[in-house]
Amino acid sequence: MKEIVTRTAVVGSGCAGLNAADCLAALGQEVLLITEGMNCGTSRNTGSDKQTYYKLSLAGDDGDSVGEMARTLCGPDVDGDIALCEAAGSARAFFKLVQLGVPFPVNEMGEYVGYQTDHDTRRRATSAGPLTSRYMTEVLEKSVRARGVPVLDNTLVFRILTGENGVCGLLCLDRRTRAPVAVRCANVVLATGGPAGIYADRVYPPSQFGMSGMALAAGCAGVNLHCWQYGLASVGFRWNVSGSYQQAIPRYVSVDQAGTEREFLAESLPGAAALDLVFLKGYQWPFDPRKAQGSSRIDLLVKQQTDLGRRVYLNYRQNPQGYAPQALGAEARDYLARCGALAGETPLARLRAINAPAIELYRAHGIDLSREMLEVRVCAQHHNGGLGVDCHWQTAVPGLYACGEAAGTFGRYRPGGTALNSTQVGSLRAAQHIARTRRPLPPALPDPGTLTLPGGDAPALLREVQQAMSRSAAFVRDAGGMRALARRIAEIEANRAAWDPADPALETRLRLQDALTVQKQVLAAMLYDRENPAPSGVLETRDGACRLRPARALPPRELWFERVWRAERENDGEQ
Repeated sequence: MKEIVTRTAVVGSGCAGLNAADCLAALGQEVLLITEGMNCGTSRNTGSDKQTYYKLSLAGDDGDSVGEMARTLCGPDVDGDIALCEAAGSARAFFKLVQLGVPFPVNEMGEYVGYQTDHDTRRRATSAGPLTSRYMTEVLEKSVRARGVPVLDNTLVFRILTGENGVCGLLCLDRRTRAPVAVRCANVVLATGGPAGIYADRVYPPSQFGMSGMALAAGCAGVNLHCWQYGLASVGFRWNVSGSYQQAIPRYVSVDQAGTEREFLAESLPGAAALDLVFLKGYQWPFDPRKAQGSSRIDLLVKQQTDLGRRVYLNYRQNPQGYAPQALGAEARDYLARCGALAGETPLARLRAINAPAIELYRAHGIDLSREMLEVRVCAQHHNGGLGVDCHWQTAVPGLYACGEAAGTFGRYRPGGTALNSTQVGSLRAAQHIARTRRPLPPALPDPGTLTLPGGDAPALLREVQQAMSRSAAFVRDAGGMRALARRIAEIEANRAAWDPADPALETRLRLQDALTVQKQVLAAMLYDRENPAPSGVLETRDGACRLRPARALPPRELWFERVWRAERENDGEQ
């Protein structure tokens, strides 16, 4: 087996992985970036009407502070030290992106203005438009390449190797030659994104699968694995229909196999209530069980229609039943008036006034909202749980770090846009810790043993378990269905097959193995949460066993300048 040696391997080429590699190179560290494909992943291929980046307020007269932002991020299921690091590092990470060329809006006085997002208390959110994370990956890749960081492309990492002292290497598949490749290293930064591949109904781009299972198999704990964000998304071209797409108040219709349309919201909600709930869906886009009688009722009604075998669409050519400016609540009417959209005669006209690029984005993908309806479904969109990490984004396995959506740092009710900030702060913190600790390179890799994978028809089995997750373990959860799926996963895992480089489904078989590992742990966490609904805290899951612990409190920190300055000098300035 071919062996590659490097000090630190970064796995993933999204916002988190690229920034980890860039920061490590800037700190003088030897680093190798490993990716299935530089242009794959969520960061490069996803967004929303106005994709949000959440950071400390940097404009206006609103009061804000690191401590205030940390208190917003911190909660019963978010550790305080992580919240404080994300708040403290947010401005530094944001201005790095500004310097690299991400076009965040700035007023004539140089203030980076913001707006309020979901679960936010201030106007900390900003955006570079629908493709904020794509711009981030583009400028970070340019910086990584300028620093001469080597890239191992077309390579799928499928196993993390560990020894007595923690992580020591990786096993990979060369996707071109289909041969296994070993990487010997002292550190691994896992930036593979959320485990999108466990669901069938998902807004993640087709190129995003996630490979968190190998970290769980290597001994990492999962935290808050039951916490997912679900929301309405288009399913032809996968995209979040949040924000402006709802604030334009489109007409919701469902269509049966005979082509018969029903305006089902008007049938289920009294008077003009549907109009205001659709508008609020823009602010409150993720499904929230606390709003099951509010805007999240729309998600439940959409699922009710799809469970009946009907397809659900947003129609921007026609107004919903009962629409009139005077029928709207004060909040919706005032917002549309301020946007110059209140006089719009159709949802499309209102959307054009609010956010014209949102229309052009679909047009660029072959969908003309002026001519056709947009099919939607409630989809998995973001994993708010993930791998447990400390304030350096190091997992329970020494030398193994997780950042971006692979790390479980967000909590059930994260403010919109915190994920992008976390990609940058977490990867910076990991790079700094790697540079300080200087773990020794392992002298050799352990024998990986005989490589076996799940047998059977891998593509069919993967579809089966994905569909079962979406049916029973998504935003509506059925305990019986989840237990049945857990039993089915055990059956699939028990049927093993030898590694066969000639197997046309080899790559799918590797992904199936990883998905099954994650699904088992997610199902265990979901069932535990269902059976213990009252307590709050951080839910840790390892090998199917769950433990609820209190979130770590916001830590005390040194704020006396001279003492911080002295400590920094004593630590060689590596901050």
